[in-house]
Amino acid sequence: MFDRLKASDKLFADETTAPVLDPGRGRTKTGQLFAYARDDRPWGGIDPPGVAYLYAPDRKAEQPLRHLQGFVGILQVDGYAGYKVLAERNAVSLAFCWSHVRRRFYELAQSGPAPIATEALARIAELYKIESEIRGRSPEERRTARQERSRPIIDAFEPWLRGKLALVSQKSKLAEAIRYPLSRWAGLGRFLDDGRVEIDSNVVERSIRPIALNRKNALFAGSDGGGEHWATIASLIETAKLNGVDPFAYLADVITRIVAGHPQNQIDDLLPWAYAPAPLKAVA
Repeated sequence: MFDRLKASDKLFADETTAPVLDPGRGRTKTGQLFAYARDDRPWGGIDPPGVAYLYAPDRKAEQPLRHLQGFVGILQVDGYAGYKVLAERNAVSLAFCWSHVRRRFYELAQSGPAPIATEALARIAELYKIESEIRGRSPEERRTARQERSRPIIDAFEPWLRGKLALVSQKSKLAEAIRYPLSRWAGLGRFLDDGRVEIDSNVVERSIRPIALNRKNALFAGSDGGGEHWATIASLIETAKLNGVDPFAYLADVITRIVAGHPQNQIDDLLPWAYAPAPLKAVA
């Protein structure tokens, strides 16, 4: 399924930890589940949404390099440095996530009076308001609206951030929150010029959240091989959910068909999006 997703020219990426049993040390070690997602519904794309998880024993930059070998296009990501290495070595453009920018200012604003963080949140909220109004429109319409309405906000935001950064302690949490977007400014503005690009990577974050929550129940994978099996099952279940397909009914039917001798050269008939009940609408 990952090969089908990788054939796209725009993906979301994220990663989360996966505890794995390590018998040699008598405890667990920390593996990683990398998630790569596609969801073109917000701009009316016809390719079905999906997410593929790939297990890796570590979080080194070589993992996404290996996973995305041959991928050409836009990768929408968080701040993980491994994706920067990928962009430097391959024909990949990074689009960064405004939700991650917002989160840092939100945490500061929640802890007490924080006028700079509060103002930053208000400016970001203007961008999201525009996005909510153009969701579901064509890429051309989205790009036009962003150029006319969002670009002036972002063009004014950068010098404002630089000005505020000069006024605060460089060791403060606020300085860290300001430097985060400034160090990624080009990638944060990539959505302005391409109507297919989202303002954030929430699509893949929503898909990866059940994995993080399930860690408390599953405890750990029994081995690296178990981590790979975990990734495969998670890919099928979360892709089914993205396509409005009941995961239990889907898996039951797929297993039944395989036992009955479903031809291996017709594997696409068993992928979750083949079970989609109706045309899908954009997710808000």
